[in-house]
Amino acid sequence: GVGGGYTWIDEIGAGTVNGTVGLNYWFTENIGLSLQSSYKHAFEDYLAKHFQHTAGIAIKFGGKDTDKDGVYDKDDACPDVPGLAAFNGCPDADGDGIEDSKDDCPNEAGLAEFNGCPDTDGDGVADNKDACPTVAGLKALNGCPDADGDGVADKDDECPSEAGPAANKGCPWKDSDGDGVLDKDDKCPNEAGTVANNGCPEVKPTAEVMKTLNEYARTILFDTGKSTFKKESLQTLASMQAIFKEYPKADFYIDGHTDSVGSDKSNKLLSERRANAVRDWLIANGIDKDRLTARGFGEENPIDSNKTAAGRTNNRRVEVKLR
Repeated sequence: GVGGGYTWIDEIGAGTVNGTVGLNYWFTENIGLSLQSSYKHAFEDYLAKHFQHTAGIAIKFGGKDTDKDGVYDKDDACPDVPGLAAFNGCPDADGDGIEDSKDDCPNEAGLAEFNGCPDTDGDGVADNKDACPTVAGLKALNGCPDADGDGVADKDDECPSEAGPAANKGCPWKDSDGDGVLDKDDKCPNEAGTVANNGCPEVKPTAEVMKTLNEYARTILFDTGKSTFKKESLQTLASMQAIFKEYPKADFYIDGHTDSVGSDKSNKLLSERRANAVRDWLIANGIDKDRLTARGFGEENPIDSNKTAAGRTNNRRVEVKLR
């Protein structure tokens, strides 16, 4: 630099022009070496022109604080944004004790366990990850409740009070015809059928079913010489009715048979009355009358000897055949 000065020597002074060159070398942020050389040009002959050299230690006090937050820039992790000394000069906008750079919700006061985000409903799911932030729910359902416990969140559940699969929007699958086959698997959802036939009615029963039907039929007991049922036969008739109901498109013969005791005419008449008694009971209990034909054969078709009591018992029977 260049400047003017006034120098006294032995009480005699003179004006000078000074030229100065200097250098500071900093060992640390605040301490350094200062070197300076000056040339003094005097305007009077009695004062010599000369160089003046100095060396010293330079010390800086205080520091720069760009964001005016009270933390010097050298110590400020966020020197351009006002912050708190506790966070090395970085801000905590929501005042939750978590500095903004580490806060997932910097504008909402929250909890450290949720990285600074709140949990309004207290369900353990932070609001920023909670699909139902004001209603307590399950972590597995992103914080939403599941009232019926079917694994479908109430907000997505069309039947929130009735458990059902997610594939049916939380509702149970229907079985409209009550045949034990769910509508989704039922090829005839409005018509009762069998599991074996995918919920559709069997057109005709199998040989195995006919065998079962006749096992029931042969245990039907009538009062002696009459066409009225003994009380214990009513459950047997009910079991037969259930089978007939499974095959609404099949037609049947109800055949009556007797032993050889009595005249052919009376036996034939009795067998007809008994076959009709079975038919009438089935009709009264929901089987279409057009599906059933009663026939009486009397003693014509024995299946055992009529010479023994056991044989005659076997011959007094009802049989069912496909029509």
